[in-house]
Amino acid sequence: MLAEQFELAPWAGELAPRYNIAPGQAVAVVRVGAEGARVLDSLRWGLVPAWAKDPAIGHRLINARVETLPVKPAYRDALRRRRCLIAADGFYEWQRRERGKQPYWIARADRRPFGFAGLWESWSDARDERLETCTIVTTAASPALRSIHERMPLIVAPEHYGRWLDPARADARALLALLGAGECSELRARAVSAAVNNPRREGPALIEPQARTGEPSSSD
Repeated sequence: MLAEQFELAPWAGELAPRYNIAPGQAVAVVRVGAEGARVLDSLRWGLVPAWAKDPAIGHRLINARVETLPVKPAYRDALRRRRCLIAADGFYEWQRRERGKQPYWIARADRRPFGFAGLWESWSDARDERLETCTIVTTAASPALRSIHERMPLIVAPEHYGRWLDPARADARALLALLGAGECSELRARAVSAAVNNPRREGPALIEPQARTGEPSSSD
């Protein structure tokens, strides 16, 4: 399904499903390869700019606000030259409540994958060992999701994949204009277990519907 959604070049790899990816871990990224075709790569989540002295800066650059991409030094060059799509079929957001934060799983009703707008960078240490990283571009939440959280990943409409990924396009204003409000009309949210707060937890049970914090379960 990923190959179809993103029109990927043929590849022999296998992508295992993940349900709880934390910053610093690998995420699936679509970008244009050396031969001009779209390829699926694995990059570390948390952008480390090429000029960074310490890769630990990546822990602070897991998300990039779309409003500041053209002006922040960490993102300006990547916006012009190194754009990608982070492949996913859902994401979590946390709603503040009286008894803590309630996690929600947000996905399309048909569970088809989509692509978050992303930026990537290549960083090398003193031994010339290379580290490739990425960040997720965020935008204001859609009206349907605003009650959960004020921000959300910026989902790129499929008809804009080509222009967003095209390394020959470098006009920041034109690139941001094609993103618009993203594609979010088909998204649905459901409350899930707080177990997702533990990055060591994994598996499909994390996205199963749960009663919201402070509310009775359906069996009560």
